[in-house]
Amino acid sequence: MSQERSLPPVVERLWGREPVSRRGPRPRLDLTMIASAAIEIADAEGLAGVSMASVASRVGVAATALYRYVGSKEELLTAMADFVVPMPPDPAGRPWRDYLELWTRAQRDTLLEHPWLLPIAQLTPPLGPRRLLWLDRLLAALDGMGLDGGEKINVASALAGYALTDAALVATSGEPHVVDPGVGGADDYGEALAGLLDAETYPALSAAVRAGALRGAEGWVDDGDFHFGLELLLDGVEALIARRASGDDVGGK
Repeated sequence: MSQERSLPPVVERLWGREPVSRRGPRPRLDLTMIASAAIEIADAEGLAGVSMASVASRVGVAATALYRYVGSKEELLTAMADFVVPMPPDPAGRPWRDYLELWTRAQRDTLLEHPWLLPIAQLTPPLGPRRLLWLDRLLAALDGMGLDGGEKINVASALAGYALTDAALVATSGEPHVVDPGVGGADDYGEALAGLLDAETYPALSAAVRAGALRGAEGWVDDGDFHFGLELLLDGVEALIARRASGDDVGGK
């Protein structure tokens, strides 16, 4: 008989599963206060400003007092990643495609509002109740569409990954620490590529650049580009749903 795998203590606390002691004075702190203070610091200073000492100072305790609630900075980041996420939009009454577009945009907007969340979201799978509620709501929006559980999870992963990638591109395009290759916006980038590309080695890309594919737009930071990519993804989901409904793609083959 396999033993149930234990969860990190901070995850147990996120789910309210920490045993409550009936003895002694009521604790001055809780995980919500600590995570909220850390989020305030991160919003103002970035992740570089978040430490056990800085958070302890913000809530008015010694740093050692935090270890009862978060055992390390990594655990603190896990808590921050869940507390900072708003409640997901309600799928009730919305067509599945409209909801998936709203869901993906909301994911991206949260990341852009809190850019420090980007590296955490890239490395930390959702374990907290708030982030998993987002996943639950997307799966619910796909109920009755003929997709199995694994396919629904894959749709969620693809859309969340797209929101994360787009937010990272938008955020880093304005970051002062990003290496500047000496080109500015999309127009300058297009001109630089036009001077670099050999039409024989890069025939398709060279033709697109010379035709003005990067001219007159903000390139990777334009919301129209985000919408275009999102529509491609949703078209793919719609095609998958249609194949499942027709029975032409049984078993994913």
